[in-house]
Amino acid sequence: MAFTNTSPIMYPTRSSVAALGTNPLTLAAKAKNDTFILDMATTTAAIGKVEIAARKEQTVPDTWGVAKNGCISNDPAKILDGGGLLPLGGTELTGGYKGYCLGALVEIICGVLGGAQWGPHVRQWMSTTAVANLGQCFIAINPNEFAPNFENRLQEFIDAMRGLKSVDNKQVLVAGDPEKEHIALVEKYGGIPYHKSQINHAEELAKTLGVSAMITKSTV
Repeated sequence: MAFTNTSPIMYPTRSSVAALGTNPLTLAAKAKNDTFILDMATTTAAIGKVEIAARKEQTVPDTWGVAKNGCISNDPAKILDGGGLLPLGGTELTGGYKGYCLGALVEIICGVLGGAQWGPHVRQWMSTTAVANLGQCFIAINPNEFAPNFENRLQEFIDAMRGLKSVDNKQVLVAGDPEKEHIALVEKYGGIPYHKSQINHAEELAKTLGVSAMITKSTV
């Protein structure tokens, strides 16, 4: 398991300012013939997804973020311009306070307990004027010290989740499955698929920095 606090970009429930980071948490475990790999933020979405939506000139779901006044916004430009992200779960009415508390849990373990900066004291996102001084926590668990046959039991759990009857004829997934699907997509295309706007942004950045732009085969 691994945790880290990050620059404050989450608006805690009822707050008008950002005070916590996306504060991701992870869990990786080996099953008999598979793996369970959880890697998630404690906000409704990663800030990178908002950046991609902005480059594509698309809106985002109302549960993702707020403008700098703390009001709900589906405009990625407003979210990125002094706004921020909502906790996992969205608003207070939809259980966002639970995501806020998960983010606080990571903040306490990594920042407060770890002796690093915490909450609003962490360096602002995209700023380079100060040392970030983030905190991380790593936990290694030996399954052999607990119930026997962990890998077999985990495999049974994974198989059971994937075998659940779905509501839309799409298989129920477990943590790590979407990434495996992306790996298959990369192998199919022979490279990483990017949106044209992302390619254009990368080319502009390469020109600004005076470096060679990445070689592309085609755009989608």
